[in-house]
Amino acid sequence: MRQNIIAGNWKMNGNISETKSLLEELLAGKWDHQRCQAVVCPPYTALSTAGKLLHESHIALGAQDMSEHASGAYTGEISTDMLLTVGATYVILGHSERRQYHSETDKLVNTKAKVAFQAGLTPIICVGETLTQREAGQVHEVVEAQINGTLSEFSADLMMKSVIAYEPIWAIGTGKTATPDIAEDVHRFIRQKIAELDADAAETIPILYGGSVKPSNAAELLGQPDIDGALVGGASLKADDFLAIINAV
Repeated sequence: MRQNIIAGNWKMNGNISETKSLLEELLAGKWDHQRCQAVVCPPYTALSTAGKLLHESHIALGAQDMSEHASGAYTGEISTDMLLTVGATYVILGHSERRQYHSETDKLVNTKAKVAFQAGLTPIICVGETLTQREAGQVHEVVEAQINGTLSEFSADLMMKSVIAYEPIWAIGTGKTATPDIAEDVHRFIRQKIAELDADAAETIPILYGGSVKPSNAAELLGQPDIDGALVGGASLKADDFLAIINAV
């Protein structure tokens, strides 16, 4: 049975005080911990604070990115060791904003994922098409290339330890959401592509949907057979909204 995961990507939001307040509200919330794994990914400056608050809780800590390098002269970068020391167990890789604003490629995401595995971190690997690519009928072509590129040379064991997040770029932060049928079509396609690499991995790997997920649409999206959770943006900054999405699983 695949694990359900609801991960909150806070992006560049949340100072130390705001982080404490939001996490205290989340920790006071109730959901079936056996049914769903909750993950929060605050900005780097709040990771240490979050790690202390979440220690031995049912909420896992993740980072929004990491370097492919272990250490050295890489100004502004964060290593896996730094993430581990604050208690992180997940890391988002290849988010469309990293691809768009920092020119990250599938090859780089692949390299980062392998480094994450070596450190014991679980990568949440993001894929998804632009509106132009969707309107041109290139969704499957684009997503397949991203899956093949980011999972290149993964063993079956590593694939089983991965999490994939399908995020249609046109639905991120726009208020637009893929219909449940559209989202399920791509999730099913992703699982089929992974099955071509390893059938067991395809049945094990969680595939999350991301793109303006909110309490009002969560249940219908999460009810699709190949959608195993969500990577939540704006709604993860409000405790009530994030908890409602968790409880929609």
